[in-house]
Amino acid sequence: MTTRLLLEEMTRTEANSAAAAGALLVWPLGAIEQHGPHLPVGTDTLTIEHLTRQAAERAAPSIPIVVAPTLPFGSSHHHVPFGGTMSLGTEAYYRIVCELTESLIQSGFRRLFLVNGHGGNHELLQLVARDLALKYPVSIAAASYWTVAWDALIALDAHIDCRFPGHAGKFETSNILALRPDLVHEPLPHRDSVTSTDPRGFVRPYRAEHSGSW
Repeated sequence: MTTRLLLEEMTRTEANSAAAAGALLVWPLGAIEQHGPHLPVGTDTLTIEHLTRQAAERAAPSIPIVVAPTLPFGSSHHHVPFGGTMSLGTEAYYRIVCELTESLIQSGFRRLFLVNGHGGNHELLQLVARDLALKYPVSIAAASYWTVAWDALIALDAHIDCRFPGHAGKFETSNILALRPDLVHEPLPHRDSVTSTDPRGFVRPYRAEHSGSW
């Protein structure tokens, strides 16, 4: 089997060989949306592409693994009023991800992991995984990178003095400062006080939405 990791760099023969060998197909999913006055609109896409490729390189000596091209667009309508955002609506995003994932399944991949970098995609990707596993004989998972690394991030105090994982706050700003410091603009925004250090974030017991909150 080929030693290439990136699907876009493979020939069809190499891709077919990887699928036949039972390779895990990892698909990073990001977003293009405003991240305040200091971070690039591609923050989520830059982050998730870097994380998945780095993780795949570490896993490759142990398991056959292929990384699909990053989907840069997400479900981000709540960011549209701020500008700098390219968003797909709920139904369109679900259908696009479903159809692209189905094409990977029909190409022979039977183990797939959808790895998300944007909060607005979270539930929709889980629905895609559920529905396609009912339709095809595959093993498919979907998760956001911060939930995969949750315990480790909490152990590193990544949730202290910020909303976690938040949006364009300390956590995401730290990510881009590590990956592309040239894209972070000064002055950095700040709050005089932080309302919560509750580490539960995306694992709260229920979800409430309030019109106009964004």
